[in-house]
Amino acid sequence: MSSQNQTEIISIGTEILVGEIVDTNASYLATQLRLLGNEPIRITGVGDDRVQLCQVLRQALERSDVILTSGGLGPTEDDLTRECIAEILDEIPAVDRELEQDLRRLFKRLGREMPVHNIKQVMLIPSAKPLPNPHGTAPGWWIEKYGKIIIALPGPPRELKPMWETEVKSKLQPKFPAKPILTRTLKTFGVPEAKVAEMVAPLFNTVNPSLGIYAKPDGIHLRLICHGGTSKEFLENAERQLEEILKGHVWGKDNDTLPAIIGKLLTERNLSLATIEDGTCGLVASIITSVDGSSKYYRGGLIVNSDDIKISLGIPPEIIMRYGAISAGVAETMAVVAREKFSTDIGLSITGIEGLDNSQGKTPRLTFVGIADGRGKTNWQQGNLPYRDIVRERVAIAALFRLRQRLMEMDTAIH
Repeated sequence: MSSQNQTEIISIGTEILVGEIVDTNASYLATQLRLLGNEPIRITGVGDDRVQLCQVLRQALERSDVILTSGGLGPTEDDLTRECIAEILDEIPAVDRELEQDLRRLFKRLGREMPVHNIKQVMLIPSAKPLPNPHGTAPGWWIEKYGKIIIALPGPPRELKPMWETEVKSKLQPKFPAKPILTRTLKTFGVPEAKVAEMVAPLFNTVNPSLGIYAKPDGIHLRLICHGGTSKEFLENAERQLEEILKGHVWGKDNDTLPAIIGKLLTERNLSLATIEDGTCGLVASIITSVDGSSKYYRGGLIVNSDDIKISLGIPPEIIMRYGAISAGVAETMAVVAREKFSTDIGLSITGIEGLDNSQGKTPRLTFVGIADGRGKTNWQQGNLPYRDIVRERVAIAALFRLRQRLMEMDTAIH
């Protein structure tokens, strides 16, 4: 490899070029490379065309030391990554019998006969070493030739990311110059992105560590990247500064997730939870149960879409008549109903997504979150942007942050 260690990423698939899917693999790989002390010089998208793909690969091989490809490892005729790599390296692919046996065993465990076309997924060229793929049928390729490295990864992110973590990252790190890299991500909620940027503005002027700010569904994330022999000291100092500036708004770091944190709080307090949702289509329940072991604290949930159903579950019609279906009173009562129906310590409710086109004479685009627990009941009001396609997720996440807030206020003895 050259001393420059130039790297590039090639995203393969016509579905990317025509906009049928969003290429998240390239951004993921670019981020991961940066954490290894390397930044790609180029990211290229190319369709399922043999001539074009071979041309892109040849050009990449001429100018870069490391080429990462994603996609084109499937079993169909338009999956051409293996064929094109073989062509530009002037090698002939052949079936690897050990890989073939593994793939046939996989299909047998699934109770299916292996289609004939899948045989191309177990082909290798002499210079390629297979990268195991426990999440799919297509092994990746690791190739070293002409002092260059080509790494062919599968297209589905659920296959690519584990392969990178378990098979590629540790092999690739020694290929780059020794350059200690430390990172820390602080996750905030409750402060708009522009305000966060304003608050942390002094740290944007530092080169080491560098600071990036990103808007995510679960709030605003701040990522510190530090390099050099004193990176740990620099990173810890910058982290302390950010925590002081954003006091009260940081809810997690690095790989922390909101549902995992809520699960930990519920478990520590020996509390159980039930939900009732109007407008979020069970999204709150889905997020909560995305964590392994959630059955220990989450009893169940209800999805309601009409006043009649709410009344049948025990919400007094006079409350709906008096306050309106989208109101603090109804949200609190729904939380009580959830708690009673599932015999839990806490009931969490949402009502108000339909308020995007409210005809009840109230302010449109309002959502109400209700919580009922051993201390009583409470509610929060939240305004929403007028975009129905993103409101559900934002409301669900906001409700979970309200639950986190309530849990953190609780005494561990409350049941």
